[in-house]
Amino acid sequence: MSATTTTRPPAPPREEGRPPLRELLERPLTSYYVVLGATVMLCALGLVMVLSASIVTSYEESGSSFTIFSRQLMWVVAGAPLLWAASRLPVVVLRRLTYLLLLGTLVLLALTQTPLGVSVNGNRNWIDVGGPFRLQPSELAKLALAVWGADLLARKHRLLVQWKHLLVPLVPVSVLVLGLVLLGRDLGTSLVLMAITGALLFFAGAPMRLFGLLGGAALALVVALTVSSDNRRARLLSFADPSADPLGAGWQLLHSKYALGSGGWFGLGLGASREKWNWLPEQQTDFIFAVIGEELGLVGTVVVLALFAALAYGGLRIALRTDDLFVRLCAAAITSWILVQAMVNVGAVLGVLPIAGIPLPLVSYGGSALLPTMVALGILLSFARQERGAAEALAARGPSPLRRAAWAVRGALPARLPRPRLRRGARA
Repeated sequence: MSATTTTRPPAPPREEGRPPLRELLERPLTSYYVVLGATVMLCALGLVMVLSASIVTSYEESGSSFTIFSRQLMWVVAGAPLLWAASRLPVVVLRRLTYLLLLGTLVLLALTQTPLGVSVNGNRNWIDVGGPFRLQPSELAKLALAVWGADLLARKHRLLVQWKHLLVPLVPVSVLVLGLVLLGRDLGTSLVLMAITGALLFFAGAPMRLFGLLGGAALALVVALTVSSDNRRARLLSFADPSADPLGAGWQLLHSKYALGSGGWFGLGLGASREKWNWLPEQQTDFIFAVIGEELGLVGTVVVLALFAALAYGGLRIALRTDDLFVRLCAAAITSWILVQAMVNVGAVLGVLPIAGIPLPLVSYGGSALLPTMVALGILLSFARQERGAAEALAARGPSPLRRAAWAVRGALPARLPRPRLRRGARA
């Protein structure tokens, strides 16, 4: 019996200019464009949703529907040059600023316990800087701990095989920062700070048994703090059964679920939220994700989650592709901070996690949270610009559109700009 052979039809030719996904992801500027694109889209979405969610509250407080939105727009405009400056910041300069940043953060955290401190929703973690503006040092503490911890472990990289050098002084300083934040009764931010410390230790090569010890201590601390506070205990009970106290502790979670449930697949339409009419508390800050689900539906919420997944991919790609230990640790810590904070916020809105009272990064209203996050993402962009082949690929793009426009205004733009040749394998 003779064997018959079957021939496969030839694969269709690939169109020019459309590389396959794997080749696209391997390009040197992939991390840069992923982080930058997700950041810009989340900021833009945040502006739109803050405007929509805050119209009623703004009008009641000031007689104008755009008061809260105008403040958020001001913070985004102020954060854009900070992001740009951080994206051009050399690693050497950044590492020299780490101790100054940490010291300044500790001073600001201590000031919250002085007469300058202000209590908001039971948490004394704000400083009144005059007028409607307040500073929340615990948000700056996330950035300070991430960059300082990365610099510390990078300097001690030859000694990290010993537990005492791995833990000291990172863990004591982290506990000091946590203690100052917890003095203000801000448990949500404390969870993010724990995640940053854990990411630094994990990417520094700490053994898993160490995480068991530290994780057990952190869990015991969270339980003790929850039980010792009437407000936190009420939040925990409302998370377990919000319908048990529908007009009290369970009100916020129930109306969050009402908002998400009424949105359906495609939402009620932008601006058509019912819950923002004084039904859902904190609708433009901690619970803005519920308004997104109500107005933009399941599709809108999935887009938001996809953008945070893209940020996580870009940040971890930067951390895993570098040979610089500081860059790896800092990128991992910043990525863990943003991802964990987004997960805790979304989990609270969905009712799968207790309400922690932390904003959705880049989307929720508030400059104290937005500005440090934009600086952190600018640092990620700086790291992405230093990946292998990234400098050549950036140079091959030629002048940016803004620089071209500036040259055109000055009359210095040549008729045709030469594009430098790429080295083999370096594609933009």
